[in-house]
Amino acid sequence: MSVFEVEIGALGGGSANLGQYRGRALLIVNVASRCGLTPQYAGLEALAERYREQGLTVLGVPCNQFHGQEPGTADEIAEFCSTTYGVTFPLTEKVEVNGAGRHPLYQELVDTPDDEGYTGDIRWNFEKFLVGPDGTVVARFAPTVTPDSAELVAAVEKAMPGTTSLR
Repeated sequence: MSVFEVEIGALGGGSANLGQYRGRALLIVNVASRCGLTPQYAGLEALAERYREQGLTVLGVPCNQFHGQEPGTADEIAEFCSTTYGVTFPLTEKVEVNGAGRHPLYQELVDTPDDEGYTGDIRWNFEKFLVGPDGTVVARFAPTVTPDSAELVAAVEKAMPGTTSLR
């Protein structure tokens, strides 16, 4: 199964329809509003804006599994993200990323190793997965890897559609 085939709800209700991102690079990030890493929202928005036209979509996936750092309702999460960080990228419904209730999206993601070879459970909020235009998970980044880090930006630039001739 491809990430693009996974069913997940949108934060505001209805389907997030991941299939609409087929042909684009997709950066999937489990997010939280009350975390020490929450300021990464600003960097994620900047990344989304910078590369939107070249074929990148950032997708925020709220999760409350790490010390209850995303306790809000869908409306509260949406308002916080838009008013505090100007977030315009799409957000999904709140899901579990670890344990018996792990959402199928994260079942597709967690076996991908990061640069240090780590696979398995999500370690904390703001862990990032880069999905290529064909739905293949091409990279995983630890929560502390910021959206403007050289390694993440390089991976995004390489994964975007139409950049294969530049490699």
